[in-house]
Amino acid sequence: MALKRLKLDELWWLVSPQNPLKPVAGMAPFAERLAGARAVARHPRIRVTGIEADLETTYTAETLRRLARRFPHLRLIWLMGADNLAQIHHWKDWTQIFSTVAVAIFARPSYCLRALASLAAHRFSMNRVSESGSGALRRRRPPAWVFLVGPLNPLSATAIRARRRSSRSERAPGSKR
Repeated sequence: MALKRLKLDELWWLVSPQNPLKPVAGMAPFAERLAGARAVARHPRIRVTGIEADLETTYTAETLRRLARRFPHLRLIWLMGADNLAQIHHWKDWTQIFSTVAVAIFARPSYCLRALASLAAHRFSMNRVSESGSGALRRRRPPAWVFLVGPLNPLSATAIRARRRSSRSERAPGSKR
């Protein structure tokens, strides 16, 4: 959906070494998460990368600043779900994200209203691009953002981690099946 609606040449899926807002406990090792993302991303224009580990960055704003410096010829768009828009004001230097790159927000089940009523949505309301203009987002100077509605996917990283823990406990030696 992102490739088509935003008219992207390619999509970089950044696998973070560690989200500073999430506990380390229960998180799969970085290499395992990177491999898992690569197994899922089977589109030729989706590139899964662990570039944050190479950049040695922890926070999104810092990562985006370094990517913009490293690739000045690229027009970057930050993609995230509505769940993140609802709480991005808790992120370090969150306003710099919107000032560094264009942002595309994807609707998520049960988060749309909260996201659109969020501090970030209000702060940057004058910079919102209509869905019909989403294909031109990459040509817009930041801050510019769009909220995209499409098929809602209920999957979440939290649910995936819970399934993985459950699956591992079922396979544990001595466990009953």
